Amino acid sequence: MHGPRPTIRIDKWLWYARFLKTRGLASKLVAGGHVRVNSGRVSKPSHGIGQGDTLTFPQGRQIRVVRVAALGTRRGPAPEAQALYQDLTPPPEPQPAAPKREAGRPDRKHRRMAARLKGFGLE
Repeated sequence: MHGPRPTIRIDKWLWYARFLKTRGLASKLVAGGHVRVNSGRVSKPSHGIGQGDTLTFPQGRQIRVVRVAALGTRRGPAPEAQALYQDLTPPPEPQPAAPKREAGRPDRKHRRMAARLKGFGLE
């Protein structure tokens, strides 16, 4: 017979894994409803997560998807924190390179190239 699955608070784990600088920021992220555990929205920082759970949350300008590999016992150095999760985030799409600009005001050619990159292409 198996006992209850070991769990840890989600805000504590996000802080241990070094996704956020402080535990308070982790609590605010979860309380704001921005974190999903196994595709279900979580709004309580005290929600328990365990090994094998999948977390989806925003970090900066990207959406992170990670699988919990270990629970951790402290907020240690980066290599220790990276051992707590498996990153499932898809690689970012390559951005088109901006045209090289010479010093000074752009000429007609450079303005049109910039407009095309921004999606304001002339027809």
